[in-house]
Amino acid sequence: MRRRPGDLNKNTLSVETIQEEKPHPSEEVEEAREAARESFGVPVYTCVLITCIVAVTLIQFYAGLEASVDAAGFDKPQFAAGEYWRILTGAALHGGVMHIFFNSYAFYSFGRLFEFLSNRAHLAIAFLLSAVAGGVLSFIFKPDGTSVGASGGILGIVGYLTVYAFRRRQFVSREFRKSLLMNIGFILLFGLVLYQVVDNYGHIGGLVCGAVYGFLQIPTDPYRDPREAGKVAETAGLVAMGVFIAVSIFSIYLILTFGS
Repeated sequence: MRRRPGDLNKNTLSVETIQEEKPHPSEEVEEAREAARESFGVPVYTCVLITCIVAVTLIQFYAGLEASVDAAGFDKPQFAAGEYWRILTGAALHGGVMHIFFNSYAFYSFGRLFEFLSNRAHLAIAFLLSAVAGGVLSFIFKPDGTSVGASGGILGIVGYLTVYAFRRRQFVSREFRKSLLMNIGFILLFGLVLYQVVDNYGHIGGLVCGAVYGFLQIPTDPYRDPREAGKVAETAGLVAMGVFIAVSIFSIYLILTFGS
Protein backbone atom coordinates (compact mmCIF):
# COMPACT_ATOMS: atom_id res chain seq x y z
CA MET A 1 0.00 0.00 0.00
CA ARG A 2 1.34 3.45 -0.83
CA ARG A 3 0.42 7.04 -1.11
CA ARG A 4 0.46 8.58 -4.54
CA PRO A 5 2.98 8.58 -6.23
CA GLY A 6 5.73 5.96 -5.73
CA ASP A 7 6.40 2.31 -6.24
CA LEU A 8 7.31 -0.90 -4.50
CA ASN A 9 10.75 -2.46 -4.19
CA LYS A 10 12.06 -3.96 -7.43
CA ASN A 11 14.13 -6.61 -5.67
CA THR A 12 12.83 -10.14 -5.93
CA LEU A 13 13.98 -13.62 -5.11
CA SER A 14 14.62 -16.46 -7.50
CA VAL A 15 14.26 -20.19 -7.14
CA GLU A 16 18.01 -20.57 -7.55
CA THR A 17 18.50 -19.12 -4.07
CA ILE A 18 16.64 -22.03 -2.50
CA GLN A 19 18.92 -24.89 -1.56
CA GLU A 20 18.68 -27.72 0.89
CA GLU A 21 21.45 -28.05 3.38
CA LYS A 22 20.31 -31.34 4.84
CA PRO A 23 18.43 -34.35 3.49
CA HIS A 24 14.67 -34.28 4.03
CA PRO A 25 13.55 -36.87 6.55
CA SER A 26 10.78 -38.06 4.26
CA GLU A 27 11.77 -39.66 0.98
CA GLU A 28 8.34 -39.03 -0.52
CA VAL A 29 8.47 -35.32 0.29
CA GLU A 30 12.02 -35.10 -1.03
CA GLU A 31 10.95 -36.58 -4.34
CA ALA A 32 8.10 -34.09 -4.50
CA ARG A 33 10.52 -31.23 -3.85
CA GLU A 34 12.82 -32.41 -6.63
CA ALA A 35 9.90 -32.62 -9.03
CA ALA A 36 8.71 -29.16 -8.03
CA ARG A 37 12.18 -27.72 -8.47
CA GLU A 38 12.29 -28.94 -12.06
CA SER A 39 9.01 -27.20 -12.83
CA PHE A 40 7.35 -24.53 -10.74
CA GLY A 41 4.14 -24.87 -12.62
CA VAL A 42 1.65 -22.04 -12.89
CA PRO A 43 1.17 -20.05 -9.63
CA VAL A 44 -2.59 -19.96 -10.11
CA TYR A 45 -3.64 -17.86 -7.13
CA THR A 46 -0.83 -15.39 -7.71
CA CYS A 47 -1.84 -14.94 -11.34
CA VAL A 48 -5.52 -14.49 -10.45
CA LEU A 49 -4.75 -11.82 -7.84
CA ILE A 50 -2.40 -9.98 -10.20
CA THR A 51 -5.04 -10.11 -12.94
CA CYS A 52 -7.48 -8.46 -10.53
CA ILE A 53 -5.24 -5.52 -9.69
CA VAL A 54 -4.16 -5.06 -13.31
CA ALA A 55 -7.79 -5.07 -14.48
CA VAL A 56 -8.70 -2.42 -11.91
CA THR A 57 -5.69 -0.31 -12.90
CA LEU A 58 -6.63 -0.44 -16.58
CA ILE A 59 -10.07 0.89 -15.67
CA GLN A 60 -8.33 3.60 -13.64
CA PHE A 61 -6.38 4.68 -16.71
CA TYR A 62 -9.61 4.73 -18.71
CA ALA A 63 -11.55 6.78 -16.16
CA GLY A 64 -8.64 8.90 -14.89
CA LEU A 65 -6.32 8.16 -12.00
CA GLU A 66 -7.36 11.10 -9.84
CA ALA A 67 -11.06 10.42 -10.23
CA SER A 68 -10.61 6.69 -9.62
CA VAL A 69 -8.71 7.28 -6.39
CA ASP A 70 -11.43 9.65 -5.24
CA ALA A 71 -14.01 6.99 -6.06
CA ALA A 72 -12.44 3.93 -4.46
CA GLY A 73 -9.09 4.76 -2.88
CA PHE A 74 -8.41 4.26 0.82
CA ASP A 75 -9.54 7.75 1.78
CA LYS A 76 -9.10 7.60 5.54
CA PRO A 77 -11.47 10.43 6.55
CA GLN A 78 -14.23 8.82 4.44
CA PHE A 79 -13.33 5.42 5.89
CA ALA A 80 -13.77 6.89 9.37
CA ALA A 81 -17.10 8.34 8.26
CA GLY A 82 -18.44 4.86 7.49
CA GLU A 83 -17.16 3.86 4.04
CA TYR A 84 -15.38 0.84 5.46
CA TRP A 85 -15.08 -0.91 2.13
CA ARG A 86 -12.37 1.56 1.14
CA ILE A 87 -9.77 -0.34 3.17
CA LEU A 88 -10.15 -3.17 0.63
CA THR A 89 -10.85 -1.28 -2.58
CA GLY A 90 -7.80 0.89 -1.89
CA ALA A 91 -5.65 -2.24 -2.08
CA ALA A 92 -6.95 -2.96 -5.58
CA LEU A 93 -6.09 0.50 -6.94
CA HIS A 94 -2.69 1.89 -7.95
CA GLY A 95 -1.20 5.30 -8.55
CA GLY A 96 0.40 4.95 -11.97
CA VAL A 97 2.22 2.80 -14.49
CA MET A 98 5.40 2.32 -12.45
CA HIS A 99 3.43 1.55 -9.30
CA ILE A 100 1.38 -1.25 -10.88
CA PHE A 101 4.42 -2.56 -12.79
CA PHE A 102 6.69 -2.96 -9.78
CA ASN A 103 3.90 -4.23 -7.54
CA SER A 104 2.88 -6.83 -10.12
CA TYR A 105 6.50 -7.84 -10.71
CA ALA A 106 7.18 -8.23 -6.99
CA PHE A 107 3.84 -9.98 -6.45
CA TYR A 108 4.59 -12.54 -9.14
CA SER A 109 8.13 -13.18 -7.91
CA PHE A 110 7.25 -13.60 -4.24
CA GLY A 111 3.87 -15.23 -4.92
CA ARG A 112 5.40 -17.81 -7.23
CA LEU A 113 7.93 -18.66 -4.54
CA PHE A 114 5.17 -18.83 -1.92
CA GLU A 115 3.13 -21.30 -3.98
CA PHE A 116 6.24 -23.44 -4.45
CA LEU A 117 7.02 -23.59 -0.74
CA SER A 118 3.53 -23.64 0.77
CA ASN A 119 -0.09 -24.18 -0.18
CA ARG A 120 -1.66 -21.60 -2.48
CA ALA A 121 -4.68 -21.31 -0.17
CA HIS A 122 -2.45 -19.66 2.43
CA LEU A 123 -1.26 -17.17 -0.19
CA ALA A 124 -4.76 -15.77 -0.65
CA ILE A 125 -5.41 -15.70 3.09
CA ALA A 126 -2.09 -14.05 3.95
CA PHE A 127 -2.49 -11.48 1.16
CA LEU A 128 -6.03 -10.45 2.14
CA LEU A 129 -5.35 -10.32 5.88
CA SER A 130 -2.12 -8.37 5.35
CA ALA A 131 -3.80 -5.86 3.04
CA VAL A 132 -6.39 -5.17 5.74
CA ALA A 133 -3.80 -5.10 8.54
CA GLY A 134 -1.67 -2.63 6.60
CA GLY A 135 -4.69 -0.42 6.11
CA VAL A 136 -5.61 -0.55 9.79
CA LEU A 137 -2.11 0.39 10.95
CA SER A 138 -1.95 3.17 8.37
CA PHE A 139 -5.30 4.51 9.56
CA ILE A 140 -4.21 4.45 13.21
CA PHE A 141 -0.96 6.37 12.68
CA LYS A 142 -1.85 8.37 9.55
CA PRO A 143 -5.60 9.05 9.80
CA ASP A 144 -5.52 11.70 7.08
CA GLY A 145 -4.90 11.38 3.37
CA THR A 146 -5.46 8.63 0.84
CA SER A 147 -3.49 5.46 0.13
CA VAL A 148 -3.69 3.02 -2.77
CA GLY A 149 -1.86 -0.15 -3.74
CA ALA A 150 -1.48 -3.85 -2.98
CA SER A 151 1.88 -3.37 -1.25
CA GLY A 152 0.54 -4.22 2.22
CA GLY A 153 -0.67 -7.59 0.96
CA ILE A 154 2.57 -8.22 -0.94
CA LEU A 155 4.63 -7.39 2.14
CA GLY A 156 2.50 -9.91 4.02
CA ILE A 157 3.71 -12.56 1.59
CA VAL A 158 7.29 -11.45 2.22
CA GLY A 159 6.72 -11.65 5.99
CA TYR A 160 5.34 -15.18 5.63
CA LEU A 161 8.33 -16.28 3.54
CA THR A 162 10.72 -14.83 6.10
CA VAL A 163 9.17 -16.87 8.90
CA TYR A 164 9.26 -19.92 6.62
CA ALA A 165 12.97 -19.40 5.94
CA PHE A 166 13.83 -19.36 9.64
CA ARG A 167 11.29 -21.89 10.91
CA ARG A 168 12.34 -24.48 8.33
CA ARG A 169 15.96 -23.42 8.07
CA GLN A 170 17.16 -26.99 7.52
CA PHE A 171 15.56 -26.92 4.07
CA VAL A 172 16.71 -23.53 2.79
CA SER A 173 20.11 -21.94 2.50
CA ARG A 174 21.59 -19.14 4.56
CA GLU A 175 21.77 -17.10 1.34
CA PHE A 176 18.01 -17.37 0.95
CA ARG A 177 17.41 -16.05 4.47
CA LYS A 178 19.93 -13.28 3.92
CA SER A 179 18.25 -12.32 0.65
CA LEU A 180 14.86 -12.03 2.33
CA LEU A 181 16.23 -9.85 5.11
CA MET A 182 17.98 -7.64 2.56
CA ASN A 183 14.70 -7.23 0.68
CA ILE A 184 12.92 -6.20 3.86
CA GLY A 185 15.71 -3.79 4.73
CA PHE A 186 15.59 -2.27 1.25
CA ILE A 187 11.82 -1.81 1.46
CA LEU A 188 12.05 -0.08 4.84
CA LEU A 189 14.93 2.13 3.69
CA PHE A 190 13.06 2.96 0.50
CA GLY A 191 10.06 3.96 2.57
CA LEU A 192 12.14 6.18 4.85
CA VAL A 193 13.70 8.00 1.91
CA LEU A 194 10.33 8.54 0.23
CA TYR A 195 8.27 8.84 3.39
CA GLN A 196 6.20 11.66 1.90
CA VAL A 197 4.75 9.43 -0.82
CA VAL A 198 5.13 5.90 0.60
CA ASP A 199 2.70 4.59 3.20
CA ASN A 200 5.26 3.00 5.54
CA TYR A 201 2.66 2.05 8.13
CA GLY A 202 0.75 0.13 5.46
CA HIS A 203 3.96 -1.71 4.57
CA ILE A 204 4.85 -2.49 8.19
CA GLY A 205 1.33 -3.60 9.06
CA GLY A 206 1.22 -5.99 6.10
CA LEU A 207 4.71 -7.35 6.82
CA VAL A 208 3.94 -8.05 10.48
CA CYS A 209 0.56 -9.62 9.71
CA GLY A 210 2.08 -11.99 7.14
CA ALA A 211 4.83 -12.95 9.58
CA VAL A 212 2.32 -13.66 12.36
CA TYR A 213 0.20 -15.75 10.02
CA GLY A 214 3.28 -17.70 8.95
CA PHE A 215 4.31 -18.23 12.57
CA LEU A 216 0.88 -19.69 13.35
CA GLN A 217 0.53 -21.77 10.19
CA ILE A 218 3.96 -23.07 9.12
CA PRO A 219 4.63 -26.45 10.77
CA THR A 220 7.78 -26.89 12.82
CA ASP A 221 7.66 -30.67 12.43
CA PRO A 222 10.15 -31.50 9.63
CA TYR A 223 8.04 -34.52 8.68
CA ARG A 224 5.05 -32.34 7.78
CA ASP A 225 4.93 -30.90 4.29
CA PRO A 226 3.84 -27.22 4.50
CA ARG A 227 2.26 -27.56 1.06
CA GLU A 228 -0.44 -29.81 2.47
CA ALA A 229 -3.64 -28.08 3.57
CA GLY A 230 -6.86 -29.36 5.08
CA LYS A 231 -10.35 -28.68 3.83
CA VAL A 232 -10.79 -25.74 6.19
CA ALA A 233 -7.65 -24.00 4.92
CA GLU A 234 -8.50 -24.70 1.28
CA THR A 235 -12.02 -23.36 1.77
CA ALA A 236 -10.71 -20.27 3.56
CA GLY A 237 -8.27 -19.70 0.70
CA LEU A 238 -11.07 -19.89 -1.86
CA VAL A 239 -13.15 -17.48 0.22
CA ALA A 240 -10.24 -15.03 0.48
CA MET A 241 -9.71 -15.27 -3.26
CA GLY A 242 -13.42 -14.74 -3.89
CA VAL A 243 -13.47 -11.72 -1.59
CA PHE A 244 -10.66 -9.99 -3.45
CA ILE A 245 -12.21 -10.78 -6.84
CA ALA A 246 -15.47 -9.26 -5.60
CA VAL A 247 -13.57 -6.25 -4.22
CA SER A 248 -11.92 -5.73 -7.60
CA ILE A 249 -15.25 -5.91 -9.43
CA PHE A 250 -16.78 -3.50 -6.92
CA SER A 251 -13.82 -1.13 -7.38
CA ILE A 252 -14.38 -1.12 -11.13
CA TYR A 253 -18.06 -0.39 -10.58
CA LEU A 254 -17.28 2.52 -8.27
CA ILE A 255 -14.74 3.98 -10.67
CA LEU A 256 -17.03 3.76 -13.71
CA THR A 257 -20.03 5.23 -11.88
CA PHE A 258 -18.20 7.91 -9.91
CA GLY A 259 -19.70 11.32 -10.53
CA SER A 260 -22.48 9.99 -12.75
